[in-house]
Amino acid sequence: MNEPIRALANEITEKFILAAPDRAAQALETLATHEILLLLSPLKAQTLVSCFNAMQPAKAAAVLRRLPLKQATHILMHLEITQASRLMQEFSGPFRERISAALPTSFLQILQESSSYAPGSAGCLMSTDFVAVKTEAKVAQLVDRLKTLPRAKLPAACFVTSKDGVLKGFIRTGELAFYSVDSVCGSVMTPCEGISPQLAEEALEERLNSSETDLLPVVNEKQVLVGVLNRWMVQTPKKPFWKKWAS
Repeated sequence: MNEPIRALANEITEKFILAAPDRAAQALETLATHEILLLLSPLKAQTLVSCFNAMQPAKAAAVLRRLPLKQATHILMHLEITQASRLMQEFSGPFRERISAALPTSFLQILQESSSYAPGSAGCLMSTDFVAVKTEAKVAQLVDRLKTLPRAKLPAACFVTSKDGVLKGFIRTGELAFYSVDSVCGSVMTPCEGISPQLAEEALEERLNSSETDLLPVVNEKQVLVGVLNRWMVQTPKKPFWKKWAS
């Protein structure tokens, strides 16, 4: 494939993923692994997350382990927890050790604990694909970070944590324009509390209805921010995993 054709194929693939990640994943699964790599490897890791979330674990794992380690690590850390856990199980022993060494210990702990989450619980549904800044960060730093994200990946809210990751509050992304770029995030945030990953499915919608944003932060027993729950994750009916791919 010559360079102009390859560039066009990559651009079309990127637009397909952004517009319809589930359908893009299904289409890519029909290709050989090396063909998928040609289409995906030049794309930004943030763009690939939604596609890998919807892909069959065995196929996703086969592609992910052939990507550059930095790119593969970013993608794995931003997948839905249950999908990330499935991919880790699909990796060969040597690659699992290699990527585990590149992952934060806190994320590895989340993966280990994911097997204890009840189906439909906050921990089972949550994603680690969120934007968080420290309380002392300037608004300008947060804005610069958001500029690196694709428009489709801009979050409704960004979270603010202490130096050790403890959740302190959130800032609505749409309100950033009203703050001075020199403002400290901790001074403009709205304080909030997180939910436990063990929170049952029936309680999640009630919490979302009383929430001030479409995102619920999920915290561990030390109140450290470990994930987020989007409104659509709770309100969109979930197919059993084995039926999802049969349809």
